[in-house]
Amino acid sequence: MGSDTEAEKSHKEKKKIMALAPIAKPLAGKKLCKRTLKLVRIASESKCLKRGVKEVVKSIRRGNKGLCVIAGNISPIDVITHVPILCEESEVPYIYVPSKEDLATAGATKRPTCCVLVQTKPNKGELGQEEEEKLKADYTQVVSDVKELASSLF
Repeated sequence: MGSDTEAEKSHKEKKKIMALAPIAKPLAGKKLCKRTLKLVRIASESKCLKRGVKEVVKSIRRGNKGLCVIAGNISPIDVITHVPILCEESEVPYIYVPSKEDLATAGATKRPTCCVLVQTKPNKGELGQEEEEKLKADYTQVVSDVKELASSLF
């Protein structure tokens, strides 16, 4: 019941990478993935997060801007293939993370999540000054890293 050994951890990481969809590009590296999931957690606490394909697509079509975080290990892949295209048309930056389970944990849900949209403003109410500044700072940092990664790929 103790913590995993190094061999078990590396085996789990290999399993995650093997389950990735072939369209999962740009895929966040270890450091960017950690920062992105931290941003998702902060946005979830601030109620600035849209969860699931249906909510994300509806929000993007309505013209809401943000960062779209998509899980790379979705099966069947057809569920999310239209999301990156929609993001590119609406000029919304997007990034893939390796695991839908990690994305759900960061988004404060127990159910694995295909994709989330991180926004800088909550749907209802106001954020405190400190919370808003922290969210915007983390958001701009992650978005700049995502754009840099995307420009190096395409």
